[in-house]
Amino acid sequence: MSGTRHTVAQGECIASIAKQRGMPWEKLWNHPDNASLKTLRRDPNVLLPGDEVFVPAPDTKEESRATDARHRFEVAATTAKVKIRVLVNDQPRAQTPYRLDVDGTKSTGTTDGGGFLEAVIPADAREAVLEVGKGDDVDVFTLALGTLDPIDTDSGVQGRLLALGFDAETDLEAGVRDFQTKEKLPVTGRVDDTTRARLREKFGQ
Repeated sequence: MSGTRHTVAQGECIASIAKQRGMPWEKLWNHPDNASLKTLRRDPNVLLPGDEVFVPAPDTKEESRATDARHRFEVAATTAKVKIRVLVNDQPRAQTPYRLDVDGTKSTGTTDGGGFLEAVIPADAREAVLEVGKGDDVDVFTLALGTLDPIDTDSGVQGRLLALGFDAETDLEAGVRDFQTKEKLPVTGRVDDTTRARLREKFGQ
């Protein structure tokens, strides 16, 4: 099958690349030529800039229609799912109403028992505003979408630590030590499998 190689840029994911090419994201993610990428990254929503995605040539579909009439064709929208965890003083903000505005598309709901919420968003969305709470007790967050790197990279670990409130901007090792101390893990400053798993659990992704 013919196709091209696409080099991932910051902010892109499988869904956004698929939307650009007018095809379902599953067609890219499950393509045999992307098997090694799928094994490496595991999450189609979290890619690393520089990753390569094979993009097959789009399927062509022919429709027979009268030439002297106007016709309407619908193309399925490509979407992605975002998962967000809200913590206050390291405690989940559970069972709390929220309002999410993604590029002008608004949704509402309630966080679950772990402080998580999930929403379907446009695949190429870049920014969201999240309001959590009610009455006078409302927290507002501005979220940059698509900027999280995979957790098996230093930048991915750093991004998650920063989001959880740990000072890892200039000294990643110190941020890791602080996280390990708080989570009662062996304090080494190195990101081993146990630390990575706990970080994924706390962050939610």
